[in-house]
Amino acid sequence: MMGYYIIIGVSMLISWWVSSRLKSKFEYYSNVHLINGLSGKEVAEKMLRDNGITDVQVISVPGQLTDHYNPADKTVNLSEGVYMQRNAAAAAVAAHECGHAVQHAVGYSMLNLRSKLVPVVNISSNLMQFVLLAGIGIMAATRSIDDPNGNTTVLAIGVAMFAMTTLFAFVTLPVEYDASNRAMKWIKDTGTVTQEEFVGVQDSLKWAARTYVVAALGSLAQLLYWGSLLLGSRRN
Repeated sequence: MMGYYIIIGVSMLISWWVSSRLKSKFEYYSNVHLINGLSGKEVAEKMLRDNGITDVQVISVPGQLTDHYNPADKTVNLSEGVYMQRNAAAAAVAAHECGHAVQHAVGYSMLNLRSKLVPVVNISSNLMQFVLLAGIGIMAATRSIDDPNGNTTVLAIGVAMFAMTTLFAFVTLPVEYDASNRAMKWIKDTGTVTQEEFVGVQDSLKWAARTYVVAALGSLAQLLYWGSLLLGSRRN
C-alpha cells in the first residue's frame, strides 16, 4: 500500500500547486476591470443571446468556485463573486459556463457522453473505496496452499469501478477545453473585452483547465496502481 500512498501524496501536492496558481490568477485578474462595465451575469446573458439560446436562465448560487451549468433545468449557475463582478476573471468564468450551455444546445457528443456516465460514476465513486478495501481483505483472507493469490473477484469489481471514474475524468477534459474555446472565440469575435482584458480571460481559463488535467492524471495513476495489484496477484 505504500506505493498507493505515494501516488496519493504526489497527486495531492500537484493538485494543491495548480489550485493555488489558479486562485492567485483569479485574484489578479479580478482587479482587471472591464472597460465595458459588464458583470458576469451580463456577459453570460449576452453570450447566450448571441448564440440564439433563449431557454437558459443565469442565476446566482452561494459559495466560491461553485459555478456550473445544469443541463437538467437549463441554468447557468454563477457564484456570488462572478455573478456581480465586472472584471476579466468573472467574464472568463461566465463565458466558460455558457460554453457548456452552447454545447448542450448543439448536442456536443462528449457532453452527451459525460451526462450518460454520471449515474454510473456517482455509484462507483461512492462505493469503490469500500469495494477495493474489501477486495484486498478478501484476497488476503482466502489465500491458501492451493490458491496462493486468494479470491480476487471483489478486487476486480473495485478496479472496474475505479476505471469508470477515470474514464469520466478523461471524458471531462475535452468537454472543459471545448467550453473554454467556445468562450474565448465568442469573446474575441464579438470584441466583448479589450485585448488586455482578453489576456486575463485566456490565462484564467488556461489554469482552470489544468485542474482537470491534474485530476485525470491522478485518477489514472491510482487506477494503474490498483490494476497492477490485481494483475500481479493473478499472475502469481
